[in-house]
Amino acid sequence: MRHFLEIDDLSKPELDQVLHLASAASSPTVLANRAMALIFEKPSARTRNSMELAVVALGGHPVYINNEEIGLGKRETVADITRTMASFHAAIGARVFQHSMVEQMAAVNAVPVVNLLSDRGHPMQALADLLTIQQEFGKLRGCSVAYVGDANNVAFSLALAATLAGMEFRIASPAGYSFNEAALARISNVRKATQTLQIFDDPHQAVQGANVVYTDTWTSMGQETQAAQRRNDFAGFTVDAKLMSTAAHNSIFLHCLPAHRGEEVTDDVLDGAASRVWVQAANRMHAARGLLVWLLREANR
Repeated sequence: MRHFLEIDDLSKPELDQVLHLASAASSPTVLANRAMALIFEKPSARTRNSMELAVVALGGHPVYINNEEIGLGKRETVADITRTMASFHAAIGARVFQHSMVEQMAAVNAVPVVNLLSDRGHPMQALADLLTIQQEFGKLRGCSVAYVGDANNVAFSLALAATLAGMEFRIASPAGYSFNEAALARISNVRKATQTLQIFDDPHQAVQGANVVYTDTWTSMGQETQAAQRRNDFAGFTVDAKLMSTAAHNSIFLHCLPAHRGEEVTDDVLDGAASRVWVQAANRMHAARGLLVWLLREANR
């Protein structure tokens, strides 16, 4: 049974297949007369809408389940809930606080499990990011991505995705907010001799000549008590017009949303000519469609 808990669950050829399927104008109805469970410990506008519409596009029925209805690991064990959901559904997607939850689901090996977000990674977002970059530049290999901000779950999945796709990945973070050793080791596992991972503490150095400039909120869901400290620590890391001007002449700006306008990004960048954030948001659905077609075909082999 194949699962999708992180980008490097795919090989490079498999990643190419998923992106090809995501780019198709239409998809086979691999979920006809079947359903997919969408379990949300953490709410999300883009994840819920993109996943539900992707399931419908594949002929299936999405079932949204919030944590109050099932109590992951509290009312029942994660394994028992997974077995129950697998008796109804062809696949399970879960947006959770702790990555161990999706790992426990996948360990049951009953139906494919998709990580819709965890504290460790956001691989569905990374698929949409690659799809957006590929549409813009006609390729991935050789392009450079500069991520400005917290080396969080979004940054980790993006780093894995960019590296796997043969891109150059750069990240600029304040002291104490860069990748830890475990994250760096995992990213290194998918690197080739020709690929580079560069770490900076100066966003201007990271963005210089980059094809893609990317940022995310400084304070993620569940970190609200740290907001004031993070605003102070990330001073100077706002993506503004001056910073964007140092990127490549045809560069684009990406953000996984929601954005805190005036903090990690200014209005003129988010709404500017280089911004592709709304295309990127729409691609969440197309990326989900491609991933589910590939995953369900693998399950039926």
